[in-house]
Amino acid sequence: MKVCHSTTPNGEKHTDKELARQWNAIDWDNVSSAVNRLQTRIAKATQEGKWNLVKRLNYLLTHSHSAKLLAVRIVTQNKGRHTPGVDGDLWTTASAKMQAVMSLTDRQYRAQPLRRVYIPKPGKDTKRPISIPTMYDRAMQALYALALQPIAETTADPRSFGFRLFRCAQDASRYAFTCLMRKGSNPWILEGDIKGCFDTIAHDWLRENIPMDRSVLAQFLKAGFVFDTVLYPTDKGTPQGGIISPLLANMTLDGMEKILTARFPKVNVHFVRYADDFLVIAPTKERAEEARDIIREFLAERGLELSAEKTVITHIDDGFDFLGYNFRKYNGALLVKPSRKSVKAISEKIKAIVKKARAWTQDRLIMALNPVIRGWSNYHRHNAAKGTFGYLDHYVWTVTWKWGKHRHPTKGHKWIARRYWHSEGNRNWIFQTKENTLLLFEDATIRRHTIPRLTANPYLERNYFLNRRERMKRQTPWVQTSLSYFALPPENRVVECMSVLR
Repeated sequence: MKVCHSTTPNGEKHTDKELARQWNAIDWDNVSSAVNRLQTRIAKATQEGKWNLVKRLNYLLTHSHSAKLLAVRIVTQNKGRHTPGVDGDLWTTASAKMQAVMSLTDRQYRAQPLRRVYIPKPGKDTKRPISIPTMYDRAMQALYALALQPIAETTADPRSFGFRLFRCAQDASRYAFTCLMRKGSNPWILEGDIKGCFDTIAHDWLRENIPMDRSVLAQFLKAGFVFDTVLYPTDKGTPQGGIISPLLANMTLDGMEKILTARFPKVNVHFVRYADDFLVIAPTKERAEEARDIIREFLAERGLELSAEKTVITHIDDGFDFLGYNFRKYNGALLVKPSRKSVKAISEKIKAIVKKARAWTQDRLIMALNPVIRGWSNYHRHNAAKGTFGYLDHYVWTVTWKWGKHRHPTKGHKWIARRYWHSEGNRNWIFQTKENTLLLFEDATIRRHTIPRLTANPYLERNYFLNRRERMKRQTPWVQTSLSYFALPPENRVVECMSVLR
């Protein structure tokens, strides 16, 4: 039997068994607390404009043993832990994880090329490029993201809700609703979309403006990618698939709100952004056009440009889509509903699952559909979605009925109905087994959503967010997954945001 040894920075050698014992004995609460204390100090120094202190604290965090432990745990417990980079390495054992902690260093650090894959965009024929770093490079990105995130949160635009701690798409839609709901609210909306945001950010701007080690940042940006065994250079953009990329993109776009406020000091112009999608709500079409030109200049400095096809100016009476919601006024009353595109996407997803499930048991089909139904209805339940929920419940009944007929082509309708549908109390046609019951979209009660205080900082006002989370958890239990940060396992704390189901 081969016994592997690893050498610590002090020159000590350890066997795999010793390394595994060290990893399994880690007190993660203490590790997390140590990292959080440094992150809080970084946020406070950033708020006070003490950038030399920020730099020193960043160095302390990125060179601390606790942060390295947390960084390795992040990449070995997230969804991509089974997806290797170009080197094929995966840290699946406790000894490999502990050995990785010991090896994390910025000394002579050289990032390896990323592995490029293409995945289909939801509801589209085009594909999105995803670049997959090696496990080591992912851990380095996670380590430096731990230090960068307190700065990003402290300097963020107040009305930026994407890739933010304790912020989510519901916050963005609710804020847009408050800006548009009144009879005299601004009626003109600039719907902004940035063309290839992640892929086109100027590297020079990032190196000059992102407060982190420039040599390490350069390695993240200039690693290149491999596709079909060919190495391609990367001279712009931050790769989709990198742990630190959402932070870099958000920090690149921060300042958009401030420049609009400065240019329209006496004009009632509202701004809301979720990742690279944003709205400018203006009193006139001319003001909206002026805002578009201002934003175009702002983005050009960062190597970005607006999408000519997707950036449009709309009147609220005509309606517009944002984050899977449709906003429109009907006779002066604003309604926010699930967008047609979102309804079509969820219908196609349900249809695809049922089609795939032709040979599945009823239990397996229910277990596959329930998370989809729960996630979509939870995402839309704070708006005027009751009618849409009823439509989708009927659609689910239709496709499951066809599923039952396909499984039993020689049986009659009554036999199929008795086999798969049951009654309970006053409710009929319940698709269930002894173990599982299919959820209904209408099971999600419509509840109004409240947004957090816009200027609140999760690193400096932790109790505010924890109390808000507990209050919302009591009112609507489903939201706890999107609003709990400090209660999350440490591996989920780098970039916590709710998925957008469009």
